Amino acid sequence: MGGNPAGPVPQDDHDFALWEKRVDALMILASGAGLFTVDGLRRVLEDMGETAFDSMSYYERWIAAINQNLIEAGTYTTAELAEKMSEVQKRGETYGEASHA
Repeated sequence: MGGNPAGPVPQDDHDFALWEKRVDALMILASGAGLFTVDGLRRVLEDMGETAFDSMSYYERWIAAINQNLIEAGTYTTAELAEKMSEVQKRGETYGEASHA
């Protein structure tokens, strides 16, 4: 974080989870639409603080940064996000549960 030593970078390949692929797609689509810049994402990532940065995975940090930039761009409000998250949570924990809701 911020140029501090962080140890070795894992070089092993791994399969990405579906939600990680979606974060990547969202980043590409939203930045391509001009809703934020790389500098905007970097600012949010650097403002997270060490505790948040250390406790979140790579893609958790990215979705937090994307979300903050989309809120700042006026794409949606925190209230709208909370409402949508509640709606999605009611669908169930898995795709199987959601398809039966």
